[in-house]
Amino acid sequence: MAYNSVIVRLELDHAKVNFGDVAFAISQAGGDITSIDVIRAGQENSIRDITVSAADTSENGVVEALRQLDGIRVINTSDSTFLAHLGGKISIQPTMPIKNRDDLSKVYTPGVARVCAAISENPQKAYSLTIKRNTVAVVTDGTAVLGLGDIGPAAAAPVMEGKAMLFKQLADVDAFPLCLATQDTEEIIRTIKAVSPIFGGINLEDISSPRCFEIETRLSEELDIPIFHDDQHGTAVVVIAGLLNALKVVGKQMDEICVVVNGVGAAGVSICKMLLAAGVKRLVPVDREGAIVRGERYAHPMWQWLAEQPQVEWTAGTLREVLRGADVFIGVSRGGLLDAEDMRGMAADNIVFAMANPKPEIDPEEALPHVRVFATGRSDYPNQINNVLVFPGLFRGALDCRARRINEPMKLAAARAIASVVSEKELNEQYIIPSIFNEQVVAKVRRAVIEAAILTGTARRIPPDFR
Repeated sequence: MAYNSVIVRLELDHAKVNFGDVAFAISQAGGDITSIDVIRAGQENSIRDITVSAADTSENGVVEALRQLDGIRVINTSDSTFLAHLGGKISIQPTMPIKNRDDLSKVYTPGVARVCAAISENPQKAYSLTIKRNTVAVVTDGTAVLGLGDIGPAAAAPVMEGKAMLFKQLADVDAFPLCLATQDTEEIIRTIKAVSPIFGGINLEDISSPRCFEIETRLSEELDIPIFHDDQHGTAVVVIAGLLNALKVVGKQMDEICVVVNGVGAAGVSICKMLLAAGVKRLVPVDREGAIVRGERYAHPMWQWLAEQPQVEWTAGTLREVLRGADVFIGVSRGGLLDAEDMRGMAADNIVFAMANPKPEIDPEEALPHVRVFATGRSDYPNQINNVLVFPGLFRGALDCRARRINEPMKLAAARAIASVVSEKELNEQYIIPSIFNEQVVAKVRRAVIEAAILTGTARRIPPDFR
């Protein structure tokens, strides 16, 4: 359950109410007082700012309960989450001040003309003489925002700004949100290509399936900078990282297990591809219609691709039917699909990644007694599968080696690097994935990505620390 912090400014009439009444009303409405600030004190009345933590479903109830108290006037309410977004969450800063005419002539006219001419003669100099070497565009059309769906480009902007903040804080990458007012695949591709000269990489975000597949594929083929659809590949990389460590905990091998993946959309397809690349020999992709079966024909191009892979099982059936005897369940679909009986029907020492948000495919409390290793996409349970573990370090590495693209070996290397952050001594059922604030994550992912880019020939530069 999500919790928010709200600041309520109250005027108390001391003849009618005391602060104990206020605290009791807040508690009864499902809120917890976290701080109290006296704005004005007096014998007859006082004004105070009360900071209250409450579940998002209880927040309005807390304010309403206070309004119902005789002797209380609610002057104002401020949601701390909204306050954090006032004016946006990112800004652009120059790398040097312009203090005099000489500075101006260097950074602008007339001196800038020499730099422009140098780039015109050799376009690769844009990497050393402009922000291209360290910039990523975070691009969305707002059609598949997590938990909200198709809310449009303007409403998606706070998510993109937040991602830009994480890029900068965790990996010192300058990222900028581009929220496009079109859902036309060709127009999106044309727009990204048109703005690409100033960016060293493109992070596609919250674009609905199946258009996201074509957009990423086309851009990867038509541009010479790395393109990464985080909803697909970021999730897949962290899933593989978690699975590598979970298998160590339960003592199983990648090429021995049967894996059921429920939800064959953008993330599910990428997870399936990475599972195959990681060595899984028995894979059962499942969508609403049931299992995707090897040898069958499907209209969806990605489902058809899966049906042609030799590692995909012949077995047809519903999710519950194909889950019996499976070693691993990976869910990227919707909540409430499974129960304890389904968990008991899996193989011994089973692994369950129930990542539907906000409600997992099975309630964690119901699953935990019957699952050896359990992970979700939520922060309030152990083993959170979080994309933030991937994209900062991955793009840091791709930019540093000026990679032409992000390929499967680079993604697999990133997964192994994330898994390696958890040491053998630390590894256990409750800790298979490191924290996003672990400083080793970005450094290890960066190094692994650069090594893979060099080995696969997609790097155009060898960073100094690799020479």
